[in-house]
Amino acid sequence: MGCHRAWTHEGEPVGEDPNDARPEHAPPKLDLNKPGPGDEPPADRPPADRPPAGSGETVMIRPARGGTPRDATPADAVPADAAPRDPAPPQATPTGSFRLPAPAPGAGGTAPWEAPPQNGGSTGTAASAAPTGSFGPADPSGTSGSGFGPADSSGTAGSGFGPPSGGFGGGFGAGGPYGHGQAPAAAPGWAGAGTLPPPPSAPPGSGPGGGGGQGESRPLQAVAVGLLNLSCLGLGYVLLRQWIGAAVCWAATAALLLLALPADADGVPLGVLVGYGAVLLAAAADGARRGLRASLSVGAAARRLVLPLAVVLLAVPAGGAVAYGSARDEAREEAFQQSLLARLATADALVKAKEGSRFELAESDYTTALDTYEKLALDHPGSRAAKLVPERLDAYVTSVSKPYTDKKYCDAVDPLKHLRGLPDTVDAKVLGDRADGFDEPLAQSLYECGAGELGRESTAAAHEAFTELAATFPESVYVGRTEKLVGDGLRKAAAPLSDGSASDPCATTEEVRTRRSGVAGLKGYELSGPVADADRAIQKGVFSCGTKQFRDEEYSDAVKTMDQYAKDYPKSPQTAHARTISIAAQIADHEPAAGKKLPSATVPGGSRMPMVVSNDGKDAVELLYTGPVTGKITLRACGTCTNYGGIRGAVDPDAKPCGGASSKYPKATLQLPAGTYHFLQRRAGGGFAVAGETKSSKAEIEPGYTYTNCLYVTSGL
Repeated sequence: MGCHRAWTHEGEPVGEDPNDARPEHAPPKLDLNKPGPGDEPPADRPPADRPPAGSGETVMIRPARGGTPRDATPADAVPADAAPRDPAPPQATPTGSFRLPAPAPGAGGTAPWEAPPQNGGSTGTAASAAPTGSFGPADPSGTSGSGFGPADSSGTAGSGFGPPSGGFGGGFGAGGPYGHGQAPAAAPGWAGAGTLPPPPSAPPGSGPGGGGGQGESRPLQAVAVGLLNLSCLGLGYVLLRQWIGAAVCWAATAALLLLALPADADGVPLGVLVGYGAVLLAAAADGARRGLRASLSVGAAARRLVLPLAVVLLAVPAGGAVAYGSARDEAREEAFQQSLLARLATADALVKAKEGSRFELAESDYTTALDTYEKLALDHPGSRAAKLVPERLDAYVTSVSKPYTDKKYCDAVDPLKHLRGLPDTVDAKVLGDRADGFDEPLAQSLYECGAGELGRESTAAAHEAFTELAATFPESVYVGRTEKLVGDGLRKAAAPLSDGSASDPCATTEEVRTRRSGVAGLKGYELSGPVADADRAIQKGVFSCGTKQFRDEEYSDAVKTMDQYAKDYPKSPQTAHARTISIAAQIADHEPAAGKKLPSATVPGGSRMPMVVSNDGKDAVELLYTGPVTGKITLRACGTCTNYGGIRGAVDPDAKPCGGASSKYPKATLQLPAGTYHFLQRRAGGGFAVAGETKSSKAEIEPGYTYTNCLYVTSGL
């Protein structure tokens, strides 16, 4: 004989018979494929208490009447989020509604339809409720329908006969006519007789987020929940009412936003992105797992919108990524623009710092700044910095040309040459016409600089500027101005020599000579007239210098000056006079009295007295004289003459100078006007003879006399 055991769903109330004083206990774990521990009476029961074998009678366990409902949990219950465990297939289906009599009051032991106690405890009631009416699937509330047949869409059993479409609906109700937790047996003749009904599926709302057990598998729902979690907002967890998971997603997204916003050029660190992506993927996978069998607490129409909404909401992270990428690109572009502006500011600072400095000291920094301007304009033409380059170039030109603006013309020459040469070094598209118009300022600066140096007697620097002016701008009006300036300056410098008004003709002559040399060296100018005038002035200046030196008793200098004059100007009318001054200076150098009076430039008239001069010496002799007339004669050597004194005087004491026949001596005759003369005799070709080799003398020439003068040499040997 077999028996059915009833079961309950988790959370359904179970009644208790007030006449049954047995304590409640958890129902035993049932296996529907084999007899349970309550299928046979305990061994201590009498055989009479056992139902007869093979009687075909079906019994059920009923709940205790009048008991207080309570929640019963099966011993093998599983957590709500665990996978369902299907019971064994039933062996019989219900065929009708029966009520069996309760056991006799006061009978000892346990009724054969009641479950035996567990773990040695007293018998208890079954853990599930039987349906209150006829058999059929239960509605979602746990109440069976009114008749047999499959459940309608609302979960209520149909009104006709036939097997239920899904087995027993929600289980047996607690208040059914079959007692507490025991299903009736199938009557003979009905389909499925001898088998148990299958366990019902989870009611709506069961599982995670639904408050019940696990339901059937829903792949599309799982995909929708996973995709909702990928939206970065944890909406899949919200749909499942898993608030902890949703909070984790919110916290991760908030942390990402705090790190990422506002967007900067470096973006979000890679580690943060990887970590956040891992959180999203984990949330999506976990949401898909939880949503696979969960029953959602939303209506059917809303459930149909979940998956499309999840797909649409993927635009949130995608749009956020695109928006952040755009913001990051803007930040990078801004950072790049700021770096270009910083380079521009650095170049501006160089230009500003060197303004007014000498160009040779600032040229390197100017070149660096200019190179920066050019690269910004050419390499980044659309940047904000490049748009400021034209303005900076104008400021650059203003700064470099400041010496010209300040009328510091010599200091302005090099900067203006630099600006004028910019087309050779800077791209024309960048420079524009900023280098135009510097020819005139540069020509003016060269002219003004040269003029200023000339006024400071720095003729070399002046002539350098003038030479560059004529070479660079030969057609400039400043070339003509330079010719006039230089020519007039040279004539003005030479004027004191020309009119003899120079207080120091020697110094003035040297100055004019130097200036004249520089002017004559200028190329590209017509200055022959002023140069010729300077030459004449210099000639006069040299003669004036010699005479001044003679009067100042600077006889050696006077001799050099007059000898040079005679050499440089042999055809000059003053050359003869210069020679006489030189002779007089030589005599005066040995006989100062000879320098008391400057030799006359004219020859006096009147009678002249002859003076015959003989040479009784074995060397040629020069005789210099100055007086009313000045001159010099040279007597050749006497081949038969010897020096007097010394050994000759000891051998021939009677030997007298010039004692021989006059015909044997070389002679010269001078025609001298009357007057006082100073003579100087010296060995010919010896120049200024050393002491002992010269002899000076003085003589008076009177009218009507003839004079002789014999020269000889004495020796200590």
